[in-house]
Amino acid sequence: MNSRKNPETFALAIRFATREMRGGLKGFRIFLACLVLGVAAIAGVGTLSSSITEGLKANGRVILGGDIDVRLIQRRATADEYEWLSARGAIAEIETTRAMVRVAGEDKATLSEVKAIDESYPLFGALTLSAQTQNETVEKLLSQQGGLFGAIVEQGLIDRLSLQLGSQILIGELTMEVRGIIQSEPDKASQGMALGPRTIISGDALIQTELIQPGSLIRYHYRLDLNDDVTVADFREAAAFDQPDAGWRIQDASNGAPGIKRFVDRVALFLTLVGLTALIVGGVGVGNAVRTYLDGKISTIATLKCLGASSSFIFRIHYLQVLFLAFVGSFIGLVLGIGGAMVASGFLARALPVPPEITMQAGPLLLAVAYGLLTATLFAIWPLARARETPAASLFRDVVSRHRWPRARYIIAVIVAFGLMVSLAIFTSQERYFAIGFVVAASCIFGVLIFVGHAVQFIARKLPRSRIPTLRLAVANLYRPGAATTSVVLSMGLGLTLFVTVALIEGNLTRQVQEQLPEKAPAFFFIDIQSDQLGDFVATAEAVSGVTEVNHVPNMRGRIVSVKGIPADQLTVAPEAKWALRGDRGLTYAANPPPGATVVEGSWWPEEYQGPPLISIGKEVGKGLGLELGDSLTVNVMGREIVAKIANFREIDWTTLAINFVIVFDQNALSGAPHGHLATARADTESEAALFRNITNKFANISVIRMKEALETVSRILEQLSSAVSATSSITLVAGMLVLAGAFAAGHRKRVYDAVILKVLGATRKDIFKAFLLEYALLGLVTSVIAAAAGWTASYLVITQLLEAKWINLPFTVLVTIIISVAVTLVFGLLGSWNALGEKVAPVLRSD
Repeated sequence: MNSRKNPETFALAIRFATREMRGGLKGFRIFLACLVLGVAAIAGVGTLSSSITEGLKANGRVILGGDIDVRLIQRRATADEYEWLSARGAIAEIETTRAMVRVAGEDKATLSEVKAIDESYPLFGALTLSAQTQNETVEKLLSQQGGLFGAIVEQGLIDRLSLQLGSQILIGELTMEVRGIIQSEPDKASQGMALGPRTIISGDALIQTELIQPGSLIRYHYRLDLNDDVTVADFREAAAFDQPDAGWRIQDASNGAPGIKRFVDRVALFLTLVGLTALIVGGVGVGNAVRTYLDGKISTIATLKCLGASSSFIFRIHYLQVLFLAFVGSFIGLVLGIGGAMVASGFLARALPVPPEITMQAGPLLLAVAYGLLTATLFAIWPLARARETPAASLFRDVVSRHRWPRARYIIAVIVAFGLMVSLAIFTSQERYFAIGFVVAASCIFGVLIFVGHAVQFIARKLPRSRIPTLRLAVANLYRPGAATTSVVLSMGLGLTLFVTVALIEGNLTRQVQEQLPEKAPAFFFIDIQSDQLGDFVATAEAVSGVTEVNHVPNMRGRIVSVKGIPADQLTVAPEAKWALRGDRGLTYAANPPPGATVVEGSWWPEEYQGPPLISIGKEVGKGLGLELGDSLTVNVMGREIVAKIANFREIDWTTLAINFVIVFDQNALSGAPHGHLATARADTESEAALFRNITNKFANISVIRMKEALETVSRILEQLSSAVSATSSITLVAGMLVLAGAFAAGHRKRVYDAVILKVLGATRKDIFKAFLLEYALLGLVTSVIAAAAGWTASYLVITQLLEAKWINLPFTVLVTIIISVAVTLVFGLLGSWNALGEKVAPVLRSD
């Protein structure tokens, strides 16, 4: 038995690895570039999103306007409720609604978000005004002076109505004076989506506008600065016990702007997954770089094996090199990612309620490094294991020998590395279903592209030999030993697939908003029509020439408080139904099914129905909440909880923009509750101005939403989002180009040898150039067609199944993708082969 110690220590492996790296990073530049790009994207997005989230938390009281916000709709707190609230902290009372603001004595009007405040507002933060009035107190500016109340408005209202300080405006039935211009509003982000510029008035002025009518859609907020001995948890617990039937919606400062946080989280998730996709695409480059490096070390590895070095020792040396370079690339990626986050924060400062202050959050940075190291390991193990398992004699003829599969331990290591990457992507995400879908889709596309790469080689090998020499040579190059076919298909395919998917989804949504929806959409939505005004309103609208289809329905607000007896905050529901449990929802009642909806399960109640409350609910939301026919749904309406049974499910076509509600009660369930009405009207272009003028002049309380302006806003948002998503998706495309360059660089030595042999056999440089040109054109064409097909399929499923919208074919987008792919492949391929065409024959043959 040999008792001599094993000389192949770990320290010796480190020594050999560092010695071999003294020659520089030649061959690993693409390796580093791919890792740096992916890690930078993930680190930058993670750092920026976590900094924004922390900023929102740290300034939660300012954004929300208090420690606690208690909201009621369509009713004030009772005296007992107000006393209960005031016993737990200082209160600022705020009322918000939408109303038309008209210019006194002129025929100008626009929709505004009206906010009535008391003398305690704001409890936290500061309402800042323009320089002309910043020395005046808000209370004085809003007070009644000279018989007129004051109003403070946003610059947008000034611009729309051509106002100035001192101008007189009408809100409802009250004439007011513009006395200040808002520069910043501390709690604006907590108010949700705005359909018009802000107007701030006093609570006394709101009463005199006569906008407060039975059923008017007014939100009453009670903001609390809690007493020192009352915590948020204590408040919620006491509210549930002492005021179980109040119908309050309670929000605390830990999530002062939930809409912004949800948006940031989802965008961060998408961008992180895009960065991960770029990293996976870059992984192909990592594998190419390792394989190319090992090709250059064939004689060294063979010599070491002949001198007695074990296969494990060979593997250890080169894996340590890969690991060291992966750490270097990840570190550079972290630095660039943090720098990118700092730059991006400057652009986002105006769009967020609190400018993000970039902080070094350990979680996102460690996650980015973990992804980088796992990617390097995942794609390096295979070529390293191949070198380990191949006998020394085979290494000397590596190009033509049959490669062996690695041992089971290395295949398991690859599977474990992949599993860890997938687990990180899913379990570090708050939207796990989305993350799972993204990972599955990316994995399937990756697998398909690998299959396509091998299929191209197989088909090329089986094709009959062409009589055209250049074409025959081009086809043969696709399957020759060391061909970059699979690497090219993979590197360009993933990036192009993602790019096509995003482009087609964005194109479909934009086309539908810009071209299809305006044809179907009503000209206006009319809100807060009182029951005693309804007949006069309809007559006034129909009297305008060119106005058609004046439709109206009862309208009120309510909140789902329990499903099948289970409180809403204890439910686990499908992602597509979560929004239905957030805050208040629009409600209506009807004797007949609404237009633009089809009953798909159950049946509609009879027109003369007089029984217990029934509900018709949208199928997607109902099934997402776990409801079946006959199940109970409890909705709080103006403090009263109504328990109703599910009578039927409806498919709703929202693209018609007709009046429709997810929840529709039977005609008797809500008819006795105070409520207003919502109406729409269609009108030709020439009649819209007259309709708008007649309604706003005659009905001061009715708010008018012009649909064309709303659609233009949606279109602008879609364009901005699509531009941002396309820009981030291009990270994957850039990674693909890097890998493409690396794939061609990896085969440079073989290209030189092939070119020299062909020259010896009589081929001219022009002939060789044509052969290479055809080879790259074929590769680019195959890759682009596969990517276009995969992207088309993915976008089609998203539009038709997920968004349930109509599909619009965009052949130009697909054609551009194919052209770009072929062009990029040609450019990179020819750049990588140009030097090979100019090599002299004799030196190459002597050195081989």
